[in-house]
Amino acid sequence: MTLALSALLKGPEIVVAPGCYDALSALLIAQAGFKAAYVSGGSIAYTRLGRPDIGLFGLAELADVVGNIRERIDLPLIVDADTGFGNALNVERTVRLLGARGASAIQLEDQSFPKRCGHLAEKRLVPAGEMIGKIKAARDARVGREPLVIARTDAIAVEGYDAALDRAEAYLEAGAEMLFVEAPRTEEELAGIAERFRGRVPVMANMVEGGATPLRSAAQLERLGFALVIFPGGTVRAVAKHLADYFANLKEHGTTAAFRDRMLDFAGLQALLGTADILARGKSYEEG
Repeated sequence: MTLALSALLKGPEIVVAPGCYDALSALLIAQAGFKAAYVSGGSIAYTRLGRPDIGLFGLAELADVVGNIRERIDLPLIVDADTGFGNALNVERTVRLLGARGASAIQLEDQSFPKRCGHLAEKRLVPAGEMIGKIKAARDARVGREPLVIARTDAIAVEGYDAALDRAEAYLEAGAEMLFVEAPRTEEELAGIAERFRGRVPVMANMVEGGATPLRSAAQLERLGFALVIFPGGTVRAVAKHLADYFANLKEHGTTAAFRDRMLDFAGLQALLGTADILARGKSYEEG
């Protein structure tokens, strides 16, 4: 059984959580040996809708994804719940539903709806007081100590770095159990976020290839004082590049032969999925 997320965050090592968007990508994260996975809202939009991360899918779709992932793996799941899909009352339902589906932590952000990816331009914020209400509602709605409540602020791009830290302070006072100050633009801002909250509350970092934040390794972020680092969209970017190469190769050659060393064959995929064990378990019931 995996450690609870709260226990992992108290450990000496930074928690690295790659992004997933379905049960297969989550299974691969577990098989690679990671201790947590991040259910990326952006990645769900990319893969289920073929659309950008601009608030186009809803709570029911997210809950369906989370439930499928939880049924397949037992790693702690950090779930990107966007704005909570509405006001504080919507947040209550979001927390109850995602908690029931197996979320270990729920990330809420202070953007207005419709939201957009934290590394896109022209984001808009709700008043800090509205976000504070959502944080309190999230804590009141949960059963037990999980899902943990993560408060994200996108204020750097809208109100500036100092205002973002002020918002984060207010969200901590409201009961947030982890802080996520999105899209710091420099090494100094990145380090300043970790230093501001060191020893007070876990802080997470977001590494986006080609995004606004300087890319740093997990070890570098750990030294700065971050407790968690997510790589939310890297999975989709890797898959998209690989599939583009695969389709181009198939179009050119009319066969997959030239690509065989870069893909699993049928037996390899069944081994990854654990097909033999699953079928054997089913047979055991038939035999009484």
